[in-house]
Amino acid sequence: MPEQEFAFKALIFVSRWRKQERDRRRRRLRRYWVYPISTARITEGAFEVLYPELRQYPEKCNNYFRMNMATFDELLDRVSPRLARMDTFFRRSVSTTERLMLTIRFLATGDSFTSLHYHFRLGISTISTIVKETCQVIWDQLHEEFIPTPNRQRWLQIEQKFHEVCQFPHCVGAVDRKHIRLIKPPGTGSEFLSYKKYFSIVLMAIADAEYRFVAVEIGAYGRTNDSMFFKNSFMGWSVYNRQFDFPPPEPMPGTNGPPLPYVLVGDKAFQMSGNLIKPYSSRGLDATKRNFNYRLTRARRMVECTFGILVSKWRVFAKPIQLKIETVDEVVKCGVVLHNFLRTKEPAIERIMEDSQMTSITTFGPRGTVAVSAMRDSFAVYFSSDAGRLQWQDQNV
Repeated sequence: MPEQEFAFKALIFVSRWRKQERDRRRRRLRRYWVYPISTARITEGAFEVLYPELRQYPEKCNNYFRMNMATFDELLDRVSPRLARMDTFFRRSVSTTERLMLTIRFLATGDSFTSLHYHFRLGISTISTIVKETCQVIWDQLHEEFIPTPNRQRWLQIEQKFHEVCQFPHCVGAVDRKHIRLIKPPGTGSEFLSYKKYFSIVLMAIADAEYRFVAVEIGAYGRTNDSMFFKNSFMGWSVYNRQFDFPPPEPMPGTNGPPLPYVLVGDKAFQMSGNLIKPYSSRGLDATKRNFNYRLTRARRMVECTFGILVSKWRVFAKPIQLKIETVDEVVKCGVVLHNFLRTKEPAIERIMEDSQMTSITTFGPRGTVAVSAMRDSFAVYFSSDAGRLQWQDQNV
């Protein structure tokens, strides 16, 4: 009995000792209130040292911010009221200019928060908070102006540009969806695992002929790799149920034929509807169908080029993003609205990159109805008629 009592007391002692050790390790004492590297931010940080010099050299500013200084100043004026923070007796707050500079640099390079920590001499947790808050503010302040809900007048403007640039009348947008790569979020299993065997979320977008986003939907799991995602999303619901305020059907230019609807163009992953058409299957095509596929591809490439410009401008999308899912959504929304903002303020034509490094969806969608197929045939016949033919289209099919 004494031996059993001694063993029991020893077991209690060991368990208590282990608990105390665990608690001691959890209660790591902070050696510094602010790490000495960060205390030098006011004199040696990137903002204090580099920002004044960038203002003196416009070409370097354009490379660093992916925009010129005048555009950066305008963006700063728009977001400053929401980004301003108060100074305290303990420390000076991070200025609105530095917050915007840090966020834009993160989007432009995709550098880790650890790398930005040494560059800007700010704490990693502080950088994380600043990036998320600034992305939210940029979206809130810009999206109503630069990604407004399209109305009938806006659709007609888009159609006119598609007709001018791509020679595709009655086209009001090109639709596609892309995978944005992630580092696997903890505790999510295979939810974000795409068919390409990497983790991602989906960016669905409609683009116009000026490489701008007309409407976007963000955040679906990467594993949803068929056309049903589009059909079940708000954007797809609006297209298939004709909730977008598309103009009413009209005859094609130069004809007195039956009225045809205004349509979005997509690839073979989408299901056709009265306002969305896709190319013919590649097997057994006659000249009329080949011409149609060529003309549709010329229009659909606009959304591919839009994704390419987005990635070439904001390199955070060119590599897997290691952030919380809710923060990734804010980063993507911010990148999209900044893309439209810069396309409006700085409309110079960049080198178009159709290889956007964000993978398209290649799954074939369901077939359309007989009426929709007949509508597509009407487009194909028009593109091969005297009224709709291009002189050089036969040389490219």
